[in-house]
Amino acid sequence: MAHTLPALPYATTALEPHIDAQTMEIHHGKHHNAYVTNLNAAIDKAPELASWSLEQLNRDIAKVPESVRTAVRNNGGGHWNHSLFWATMAPNAGGEPGAELGAAITKAFGDFGKFRDAFKAAATGRFGSGWAWLVAAKDGTVSIESTPNQDNPLMEGRHALLGLDVWEHAYYLKYQNRRPDYIDAWWNVVNWAEVAKRYGAR
Repeated sequence: MAHTLPALPYATTALEPHIDAQTMEIHHGKHHNAYVTNLNAAIDKAPELASWSLEQLNRDIAKVPESVRTAVRNNGGGHWNHSLFWATMAPNAGGEPGAELGAAITKAFGDFGKFRDAFKAAATGRFGSGWAWLVAAKDGTVSIESTPNQDNPLMEGRHALLGLDVWEHAYYLKYQNRRPDYIDAWWNVVNWAEVAKRYGAR
């Protein structure tokens, strides 16, 4: 089965004013779509991967044939990362997580404000293109990390709850070089209900 571009779970205008419609249209329809197209092209060259799920391609990247591994890493990573990115945002969202996830964040960072500061530091400190992540261990503890390019925690056997795209294509039309402003605005669209579901499924 060929991989396909998932539909956005909301309109391209739904995250305004925090993320503008033009960025959403280009980011989803052009950038994400290109990762899907290029991933399928790589798998055409290694048909033994045709039955692998997107999660397996990322989780078992070291087992992907070397001839296509870089293409699968970049494009399979891009496909997986963006699919998570769209799902963990929503209109009229933001705020703070409650219940188990909120407690885990407070335990790890002291309070939600300190968590936000640490996450922003990871996102602004990522040189060039990449992602910042909230990750959960099986025992429920949470941590922050960042990865370059389209790498993700799944490739290292870890469970990502939330990811922020800090490639320039994610924010440059609206925010230009002001990555910190983009990060601050993004908190207004974080879908904590979906993040909490991922935490429960760790």
